[in-house]
Amino acid sequence: MDLNADFTKRVLMHADSIDWEPSPMAGVDRRRLDRVDAQNERVTTIVRYAPESHFSAHTHGGGEEFIVLEGVFEDDYGDWPAGSYIRNPPQSRHTPGSKYGCTIFVKLWQFDPQDRTFVHANINKLGSVPDRSRDGVSVSPLFMDARENVRLEYWAPGAGVEVDSTGGSEIFVLAGGFTESGDNLQRHSWLRTPAGSSVVAKVGEAGATVWVKSGHLEFSD
Repeated sequence: MDLNADFTKRVLMHADSIDWEPSPMAGVDRRRLDRVDAQNERVTTIVRYAPESHFSAHTHGGGEEFIVLEGVFEDDYGDWPAGSYIRNPPQSRHTPGSKYGCTIFVKLWQFDPQDRTFVHANINKLGSVPDRSRDGVSVSPLFMDARENVRLEYWAPGAGVEVDSTGGSEIFVLAGGFTESGDNLQRHSWLRTPAGSSVVAKVGEAGATVWVKSGHLEFSD
């Protein structure tokens, strides 16, 4: 069943308020945020691995992108603690699991089909640079190509922040919070805005750390 499959509409989901649903693999649960195409399952979701749980080996025909939110995620490429940002491109293969349990924010089947670039980064160790065009914003670049720009943004307390959504955008809150279009976003809130829209946020007293992906929704068909 499709979920939030109309990419011309603004969508806001508060992941921590969504019930966990079991996946086909024992010990692995998920909270879906969007889903399109049951066959390939283009999906954005939160996935929770119980200790000693794992998936069988599989190939990601459309690529996999994720952030480790809690615990340590393990696969053929390494052990990835909380704060890891990973891109496994189309046709990559692995056997994922977690000895002690973990939670990840993950996107499947949303790559350029020709992309073969792996990314393994620890966002806790990345530096950031002030965004000279936006007061109160610092940026840690994560990935960029002709289709998308992925980065962490650090928003100062009380700042007014605009996010370029010309080609659509997604914002996932890692820490802190802000208001946007009358909605209050906190930790693990996820906002998707369509191409041609605008995002104007008012940051809360604690500031905000957000994962941002932009430009990609022009290629969502």
